Amino acid sequence: MTTTARRFTAKRVFDLAASGAGLVVASPLLLGSAVAIKVDDPSGPVFFRQERVGLGGRTFRIHKFRSMTVANSGALVTSANDARITRVGAFLRKSKLDELPQLIDVFVGDMSLVGPRPEVPKYVAMWGEEAAEEILSVRPGITDPASIVYRNEQDELAAAEDPEQHYVEVILPRKVALYRDYVRTNSLLGDLRLILQTLVTVVRS
Repeated sequence: MTTTARRFTAKRVFDLAASGAGLVVASPLLLGSAVAIKVDDPSGPVFFRQERVGLGGRTFRIHKFRSMTVANSGALVTSANDARITRVGAFLRKSKLDELPQLIDVFVGDMSLVGPRPEVPKYVAMWGEEAAEEILSVRPGITDPASIVYRNEQDELAAAEDPEQHYVEVILPRKVALYRDYVRTNSLLGDLRLILQTLVTVVRS
């Protein structure tokens, strides 16, 4: 087995164990969030499911807690002042609890705890063939360096005249560079550091 294959296997074993334990430990929080979503806006589902591009270009449907109204869905980028965001949704997004159900995606193998954030096909098509091949050579993750750098992405988008244009022209190219750098330099120890850094960033926000 090559060094890359061993590292890939070790990462998957870690993901499986950590996500399984995380789902058990966070189950009260998951249940409480689900109840709050339904009480606040009973017209829609608890989970938001959306097609994303994963390992090897294979698509999957990501799990997130629904933070917006169903009737007003549409745009792919969301700013902090987006009228579609519900009251509970605003809290979930601010605290990043809306991302917690992605532990399911990690457990079943669609995602990793750490890896480039999975994008929708529309934006992956904008990466360019070379960048896409490199980024999609690893499983997408719940967190990565770009997630930390763009912790307050929705606030930046809220300040833009055209949020989607700003995302495509300014944020997306920067994310692609960070994704590619992660793929080239990632290690299990580095992933542990990123997980810790993410937790500290969330707690301090």
